[in-house]
Amino acid sequence: MAPRGVTTGVRAGWSNHVMVCAKCSKKIGGGFGAKGKKPLAKALRKHLRLKKGRKSELGIVEVKCLGVCPKGAVTVINAADSRHWHLVPAGADLDEVVDQLDLQVTAGG
Repeated sequence: MAPRGVTTGVRAGWSNHVMVCAKCSKKIGGGFGAKGKKPLAKALRKHLRLKKGRKSELGIVEVKCLGVCPKGAVTVINAADSRHWHLVPAGADLDEVVDQLDLQVTAGG
């Protein structure tokens, strides 16, 4: 039997994606959203009014650990500018985070 290769068969509607460190989010116990209890990834999805999963305009993906481990902040990488990693402090204004990460989303995501 011949080995199988990687195939492309599933498409996402993403124009870009952002990687958010889940370990950092867990360490600070959420820290984002109106009450300061949501993880950054979830708060960003709600703030940008994104659809779920592959149907979204922008992918916000939680990854296990990026290895930076800042105190009181979450490590975030915008795939469009992967040379610059961002440290987002707990309680940061989400409008500023979106602006700093240069996330372009049309109304209704």
